[in-house]
Amino acid sequence: MMENIFWTIALAAAIVVPLIVASRWTVFTVSEGFYGLLYYNGKSWHRISPGKHRFWKSGYTVQLVDMRKTILTVAGQEVLSAENVGLKVSAVLTYQIIECETAMHTVQDYVASLYNATQLALRSVIAGQSIEALLDKRLDIGKELLALVKLEAEKLGIEVHAVEVKDVMFPSELKKAFSEVLRAQKEGQAALERARCETAALRNLANAARLMEGNPALMNLRLMQSIGAAGTTGNTLVMGMLGGFVPMKNGNGKAESDHKKSSEEN
Repeated sequence: MMENIFWTIALAAAIVVPLIVASRWTVFTVSEGFYGLLYYNGKSWHRISPGKHRFWKSGYTVQLVDMRKTILTVAGQEVLSAENVGLKVSAVLTYQIIECETAMHTVQDYVASLYNATQLALRSVIAGQSIEALLDKRLDIGKELLALVKLEAEKLGIEVHAVEVKDVMFPSELKKAFSEVLRAQKEGQAALERARCETAALRNLANAARLMEGNPALMNLRLMQSIGAAGTTGNTLVMGMLGGFVPMKNGNGKAESDHKKSSEEN
């Protein structure tokens, strides 16, 4: 009887003791591309790298921080240009956390802080730009924004790789004015091109007339070319002569025979 009790206690101990020991271990898994900030009873302990981690005793917690490049879109906001015209400008920036402890412990929400810094930079840069400069120099404006946002981001342990102006939305009246200006410019360019073509054609005709005036043989050559072209295409060529006119037509020669008949009768 005592032997049975002993074996029962030993079996229970073999089952319960590992469970108690296992319950004292805290296990965390950090995925690739993240770092884990380890806290013990609410106090920052150290940073842990991707992988599976075990810690003895309870009271450990881990906060995951995404260390990959992230894109943040700053929605369109009302900004006054140098001409005091209200525009809606949106931007997009690419950032990456470099110091996760600074990003998580300096401010309550590092994303919101970065968003606000970009908004303020947009207002500062756009306010000093004319509308034409804003449209023509968007890349340069992006560089100015990057310089301003980068300073604020470094305080948060964040590196900003790029800032670009995404969209510029104009009031409807300004859009209409821009479309009218563009249409007028295109119409003026078309009229100028037509005038250039007409001038070139007239210049060529004047040159040809001077050549024919100085060389009558060219006139005869041109005449023969016209007769040959009329015969090839089947068109009727009427040539004026002293005794009347002679119609010339390609085909069965009916026009020529009729002319001969009328000449004999006369």
